[in-house]
Amino acid sequence: MNRRTFLGFGLGAAGTGLLAACAGGAPVRAPASLSTAKAWDAAGFHAARRYLPSAFGEIAVVERGRGPAALFLHGFPLNSFQWRGVMAALEGERRCIAADFLGLGYTRVADGQSVAPAAQVEMLAFVLDTLGVDSVDLVANDSGGAVAQLFLLKYPQRVRSLLLTNCDVEPDSPPPALMPVIEAARRGRFAEDTFPPQLADKNFARSAQGIGGQCYTYRHQPSDDAIDAYFTPLVESARRKRLTDAYALALDPNPLAGIEAGLRRSRVPVRVVWGTGDDIFSPASPDYLDRVFPNSRGVRRVEGAKLFYPEEFPQLVAEEALRLWESV
Repeated sequence: MNRRTFLGFGLGAAGTGLLAACAGGAPVRAPASLSTAKAWDAAGFHAARRYLPSAFGEIAVVERGRGPAALFLHGFPLNSFQWRGVMAALEGERRCIAADFLGLGYTRVADGQSVAPAAQVEMLAFVLDTLGVDSVDLVANDSGGAVAQLFLLKYPQRVRSLLLTNCDVEPDSPPPALMPVIEAARRGRFAEDTFPPQLADKNFARSAQGIGGQCYTYRHQPSDDAIDAYFTPLVESARRKRLTDAYALALDPNPLAGIEAGLRRSRVPVRVVWGTGDDIFSPASPDYLDRVFPNSRGVRRVEGAKLFYPEEFPQLVAEEALRLWESV
């Protein structure tokens, strides 16, 4: 079953050798300043989570490390567990913060609260205010990249730098491959049809028909613990299923429509790190971002890497983030 057929009913710590294969060259050697601390396992991640009460609901947040703050924005339908390896690698350089988006992960959404990208921006601003953070380095993936661009335009003074991995851009949002997901959400069937089968059969989740085959570079990903961490909260109640569908519905019409002019005025340093194996987002998008941002620090292509590669290759992302931050 190919991606589009699969999406028609729903979106259904690599070693040196794997990292070299993904990078398409010699093994990546992490800078000495990158931490060798162990990434959270599922138990550690759940233990580290805390909740910030707000008008948006109770926002699930994890933190790790010290120093200037870096804010990590996860993909859809993932949550902050996606960044566990990157946060561990950078804990000696940054106060790493990751919040679960409204409608995804472990955030408990208030009744009547929008889960649209614009609302995510305001939620993140609240999180930073509550944590006493004035400015951040943003690192984002997938729909988190759309939110990052909107956050940059709304709060330009709060962004020191921006590292974008495969994500939405104005000419490709939502990407055509996502439209079957959105149509399933309109019928109220996306969450219900997509996640319970993959929770029940982790090998199916890692097959060509599941999230592993569709969005991960290597078929042994994601782990059983990751599948549980990502999908369990999305279907724990009828209300959560509706919120998951609402998140998908909020991606259409294009939430990035009209932002290019504002991005062209931004002076924030931007680095793009793009997996070439991704067939959800357009391969033209990284070059588009490189042209649009006046202070672009260029594009790195990660040969063969699929959409959620930051989870598989955290040292690579951490290396790129550190180099960007050292250049600012």
